[in-house]
Amino acid sequence: MAHDPDGVGCSSGSSSSTKRWKYHVFLSFRGEETQTNFTDHLYVGLKREGLKTFRDEEDLEKGQSIEPRLDEAIEESRSAIVVLSPSYASSTWCLNELQKISHLKEESSLQVFPIFYGVDPSDVKKQKGSFPEAFKKHEERFTQDKMKVQGWRDALEKVATISGWHSQNR
Repeated sequence: MAHDPDGVGCSSGSSSSTKRWKYHVFLSFRGEETQTNFTDHLYVGLKREGLKTFRDEEDLEKGQSIEPRLDEAIEESRSAIVVLSPSYASSTWCLNELQKISHLKEESSLQVFPIFYGVDPSDVKKQKGSFPEAFKKHEERFTQDKMKVQGWRDALEKVATISGWHSQNR
């Protein structure tokens, strides 16, 4: 992989076209649960290794529309690290990010690395543990858009089948 002046790689994959990435990593996480401990340490470690990492509170400008910028950042990233925690599925922001990440993994060369933080991968896949309550609330809120909720469920199931790291708050 070649590097541009900012150190972000260019990848040609199997096609003849090249893609310039603005970020090495898009970091998806539930802030209130993991930000001040695990995710902060992960972010600092990624930066220390020279990986340009998108983290919303660092890279979103005040006054900027959030959702379009998050989608753009995911598209501009070579990989995504998804920190799945007990309350991850309670956030529609997180689920929208995950759905976009899942789509790009299937449609492009986005690499996805899940971290199961305080949750068991099988609970994510089967949506057990803390996940049923979160989805019950989403189904009540989005009664007119059942496809949206099903898309989130599908994205969670898909990410749970990717080999990743599992931590029970260690």
